Amino acid sequence: MHSPVLVVGEALIDIVIPPSGPSLEHVGGSPANVAIGLARLGHSTELATHIGTDERGRRIADLMAAEHVALTPGSTDAERTPTAAAHLDSSGVATYEFDLDWKLDPARVVVGGHLHTGSIAATLPPGGEAVLAIVAGAREHATISYDPNARPTLMGSPAEARPVIERLIALSDVVKASDEDVRWLYGTTPITQVLAEWAAMGPSICAITQGGSEVVVLAAGSIERFPTLPTPVVDTVGAGDSFMAGLISGLLDADLLGGADARERLRFAHWPAIWAAVDRALACAAVTVSRAGANPPTRADLDVQL
Repeated sequence: MHSPVLVVGEALIDIVIPPSGPSLEHVGGSPANVAIGLARLGHSTELATHIGTDERGRRIADLMAAEHVALTPGSTDAERTPTAAAHLDSSGVATYEFDLDWKLDPARVVVGGHLHTGSIAATLPPGGEAVLAIVAGAREHATISYDPNARPTLMGSPAEARPVIERLIALSDVVKASDEDVRWLYGTTPITQVLAEWAAMGPSICAITQGGSEVVVLAAGSIERFPTLPTPVVDTVGAGDSFMAGLISGLLDADLLGGADARERLRFAHWPAIWAAVDRALACAAVTVSRAGANPPTRADLDVQL
């Protein structure tokens, strides 16, 4: 039986607006994607979020039900469901416009064996303060993973965002970020130096993805580099979230996450156990980029991939 996982963070509707023609809407939000990815990999997963009971909110709730992700009490109390409008230019580059109200009542959030959070929900007030309180309170009995998934248009300047993000890093056992996050937060500071600084704050595993290039991981006292798997790329939507879900899943299966006693096992884990989790993360990302949209794999899909 897998340790129950609680994901805390935003679920929203992505509205893709092309230069011409009709707009398209689909369910998005990094934490919501991670929750679906974990559920598809067979983990009992809940999502604490902030959506409405309007048509868009019902679409999110219906998808979560279909994916066997339970919404925690209070998740549908928003006045309206958040949206992220992506305005595409003629070359396909998106400019984002968010309509996001993020609130959370910590008293209604019950954490199981593992808690994952990240992205907008962990930094945007007033809900960001609630997320910090939930994470701090959960450390006594749960392991923590975190993905900053920076959104500069909502997070202020790097100087404003860094202290908030680093407080969460210090409370986490596993941290994953993209090289884009790192460049925005730390400029030209080398990735290996950022990893070392994060590890010194407390996490046992720190990983930085670099798109289609290698993933750099600091764990067990050393740095390892992992090439991405060769795969035809349809698009990269949700790839980082799929990697995160795969990493958490692999560590859960290795009994290195899920409950405070797992924290010590993770801290003293050796690379062979960690390699297997990173391999699963890479396989999850490879499957996702081979498909359109944020469409993470099931375990059966991974069996084919591996």
